[in-house]
Amino acid sequence: MSLKKFLLSIFIIIIINIISSISCDRSTNLQENTLEDFVDEASGTGYDSQAYPSYWSMIDDSKDLIEQSTDDVLTLKSSDQVAVTTVSVHDFGAKGDGETDDTEAFVKAWKVACSSKNAAVLVVPQKIYWLKPIRFSGPCLSQLMVQIVGTLEASDDRSDFRQDGKHWLIFDSVRKLLLDGGGTINGNGKEWWQNSCKINKSKALAFYKCKDLIVKNLKIQDAQQIHLSFQKCMNVLASNLSITAPEKSPNTDGIHVTNTQDILITTSIISTGDDCISIVSGSEKVQAMNITCGPGHGISIGSLGSGKSEAYVSEVALYGAKLIGTTNGVRIKTWQGGSGSANNITFENIEMLDVTNPILIDQYYCDSKKPCKEQKSAVQVQNVLYKNIKGTSASDVAIKFDCSKNFPCQGIVLQDIKLEHGGGKTAKALCNNINFTSIGVVSPLCYQAKL
Repeated sequence: MSLKKFLLSIFIIIIINIISSISCDRSTNLQENTLEDFVDEASGTGYDSQAYPSYWSMIDDSKDLIEQSTDDVLTLKSSDQVAVTTVSVHDFGAKGDGETDDTEAFVKAWKVACSSKNAAVLVVPQKIYWLKPIRFSGPCLSQLMVQIVGTLEASDDRSDFRQDGKHWLIFDSVRKLLLDGGGTINGNGKEWWQNSCKINKSKALAFYKCKDLIVKNLKIQDAQQIHLSFQKCMNVLASNLSITAPEKSPNTDGIHVTNTQDILITTSIISTGDDCISIVSGSEKVQAMNITCGPGHGISIGSLGSGKSEAYVSEVALYGAKLIGTTNGVRIKTWQGGSGSANNITFENIEMLDVTNPILIDQYYCDSKKPCKEQKSAVQVQNVLYKNIKGTSASDVAIKFDCSKNFPCQGIVLQDIKLEHGGGKTAKALCNNINFTSIGVVSPLCYQAKL
């Protein structure tokens, strides 16, 4: 079944379940989210179809089909044309009292839903479920929707994570999956923050080797470290997410993308203690739109090339973002000694408010207690467009390009940039080893570029 048909089937499932009232614990948020609402949300303004052809050409091609089918879908009953298996975690003993361990009930419910030959809906009603780490493994026999209306809360006992200290909830090798419902995923991460370890980053909600995936209308908060991770995934839509953690919580990235292709992140608010969005090696055709970020460390590509590794990131675009009080704005960071490239990158229509480093390329990134030795090799940064970026810098330096002597930054374009110092001073640009072009009014401007 194509992804086009999958989306249509999932929407049919949603509407059927609303009409038939299969579950008594439905959220009004899901009921109000009609088929047309989703199409309108997903096809917002500012999108460049050439930068992200595969997913969005599918949406455009199928829109007429979806609209034509809507009237017929509204008259369907589950016994007529579409067979739907509905599974509730309460069917398998979940209590939802916030104290009882409901892990086993979730595991059993997943196995039944995943093994259904019919399209399946796994329902998590509006209660609080206390959970140990769970791996939701695929592949599943049919398309699957997980409707999270309630709250999932992680165990605060770190010994529960001995078997897999890197994940709390992970969906592994699942295709044609929709997570929705307006519920909350609470990583209960205070214990992890007090014992933070950067090497072993734990993920609250992770997707590994998933394809044709939609994650939308969820609140993710207080993750152990990374809130939402996509690794080795393909064809992903992440939309209408609220991701929050205290400003000083360590390593609590909002959305982390690694080795993933064709992903769109849109209409989300991210407020954490680390990068709002981090994009690392192996990722291509990554698009983010309408993102609000802050506090946190901004939106980053990298770090890339640590430990003399080879890293590649390409076709990344951020269209429409507001960054408020973040440490960085839009940043590319690479380690010395690495190899590979970061290329074909666009940052456009961005507002900065009191951001310490609004525009930054750092090819001398060194997140180490010991000073990093200067090395000749570096990850090549090239073909980067900064367009229509305005706002205020919290520091004297609003634009900083600290590029490698041996691998200078190439093809950097600055167009219609206006960044002012929030304290009334004149903002500066520091630019080393960079080949750049300026278009329109650019302030501050690089006057000296050492090559």
